[in-house]
Amino acid sequence: MRHHGNHLSHHYLKPGEMFIAQKPTIVTTLLGSCVAVTMFHPQRRIGAICHGLLPSCRDNDASKCDRNCLVGFKYMDCSIRRMLEQFNALGIYHSELEIKVFGGSDMFGVPEVNGQRMTIGKQNVTVTKRILEEAGLLVQAADIGGQQGRKIYFYTHTGEILLKRLNNRP
Repeated sequence: MRHHGNHLSHHYLKPGEMFIAQKPTIVTTLLGSCVAVTMFHPQRRIGAICHGLLPSCRDNDASKCDRNCLVGFKYMDCSIRRMLEQFNALGIYHSELEIKVFGGSDMFGVPEVNGQRMTIGKQNVTVTKRILEEAGLLVQAADIGGQQGRKIYFYTHTGEILLKRLNNRP
């Protein structure tokens, strides 16, 4: 970690939000079944993070994932597309971004259906992977699934992540 100082701006990212920074900022968020995706451009030192709650917008129409939609960042499919639009607007190609993915825990017991447990966490991770793959993006680091929540600290100017796994309560 290059910069640990308290002199950096701090931002707490709430569920259903996205944050992009051109100034050094430490963004923190708490994840359970939700998923956070970080995108970082190393040359320009610009970082973005989203905190999606659900896998897909009910409309399931990519054309509706635009800046006019007020709830788009609740959904992983819309969040990723809108983050990429933000980088596009800055003249940054998708291939230049470092991508990291976190969260998607199975925090609560869910019964099996046809031999599978498709929890919200698993659905969030599945949609996230699909949307990133469709955009031709490779995930460079991930900490997903499991049964523990996570707290992450994202350094927007370095792309680095500090991760703390949270203990489950009985």
